[in-house]
Amino acid sequence: MAEDIITGLDIGSSTIRVVVGQIVPDDQGKPQLHITGAVSVPSEGVHKGAISSMEDAVSSVSKALERAERMTGLAVNSAWVSIAGQNIFVQESHGVIGVSTHADAEIKEDDVERVIEAARTVATPSNYEILHVVPKSFTVDGQQGIKDPVGMSGVRLEVDAVIIQTLSSQIKNVTKTIYRTGLNIDDLVFTPLATAEAVLTPRQKELGVCVVDIGAATTSLVVFEEGDILHTAVLPVGGDHITNDLAIGLRTSLEVAERAKIEIGNAVPDDADRKAQYPLSDFGSPEQEMIKERFVAEIIEARAEELFESIDDELRKIDRSGMLPVGIVLTGASMHLPGMADVAKRILRLPATIGKPIGVSSVIDEVQDCAYATAVGLTLWGFAIRAAHGKGFSFLKIKGVDQVADQLRKWMKSLIP
Repeated sequence: MAEDIITGLDIGSSTIRVVVGQIVPDDQGKPQLHITGAVSVPSEGVHKGAISSMEDAVSSVSKALERAERMTGLAVNSAWVSIAGQNIFVQESHGVIGVSTHADAEIKEDDVERVIEAARTVATPSNYEILHVVPKSFTVDGQQGIKDPVGMSGVRLEVDAVIIQTLSSQIKNVTKTIYRTGLNIDDLVFTPLATAEAVLTPRQKELGVCVVDIGAATTSLVVFEEGDILHTAVLPVGGDHITNDLAIGLRTSLEVAERAKIEIGNAVPDDADRKAQYPLSDFGSPEQEMIKERFVAEIIEARAEELFESIDDELRKIDRSGMLPVGIVLTGASMHLPGMADVAKRILRLPATIGKPIGVSSVIDEVQDCAYATAVGLTLWGFAIRAAHGKGFSFLKIKGVDQVADQLRKWMKSLIP
């Protein structure tokens, strides 16, 4: 029973979300993922995607797990956990090996694993650990552009891979936090990769698309083209920066500004009511000063434009500014703000849509919420790895943090009485 449960744990700067999925047969008897629970709790002890107070973070994660277990009636023993932060370092690598001599002269899964291991041997910056090694394409005896070389004949196997790394301290802090709650870690997954797993189809990845996850304190993005990761980045700006600007512009507290943003906010001033005014007391302030709905929208628009201009700068680095056929898929709680997709279209000169999880069944409304895209994506990531287990090569099976996690798991269990 426990092996049929897949849990995604998304540790955000403002909210911790837990999604619990169960592997069940569909109408044809094939396994599918059914989401049975989705909960969220305010996040404490997390700042800009990194652990800032372990005690507070442990408490927040524990509350989320308890709620998830009460909601589903299932014991949550392990989870796929998101990791982001501003210290992500991405580089490309190339691995080459001679194919093992087989009687049938075919490339085996062992050969693929060896060439990927060869690609791992890159110069890692001091205090960094490899989080993922994601193969882009393989080359067999000079034939390029091969996605899955297993079963092909050849004597020389090469791989072009993307190496995603982060600070060793960040991995250790997240891992220690999770283990102190009594939860095991299936693996750590870079946040935008998990998000993309939930909201993109293989066809979109092939044509060219950028997934943007706007969190509270950071914005992460990943660009796919021809099915491969082309670029990824984490920007130090998010929904909280809109709230901060509103607090300054309205001369009020952050709590009042947040309520005003949620209740009357709009990223397109022309869509706001020009005559509508509200007293600050409507949003929890002791003051009676009147604020205009359009003025609130103008502040939100200015910060949203700045955010999407930063994203455009990232696309310009890879010569994809305004040149992605599928466009931008937007996720995160900030997408609840009306007009954000319109601002994205205008600034990025690309189609922009709100990304909602696909490929899962559920009767829970939260599963269709763009704020839950990463947590749902983590369960889909785990489901894909289990489905691929023993069925040939899959890039999702190439997990870079396993060795580090195993060492930390043994170390943490030795510390826990």
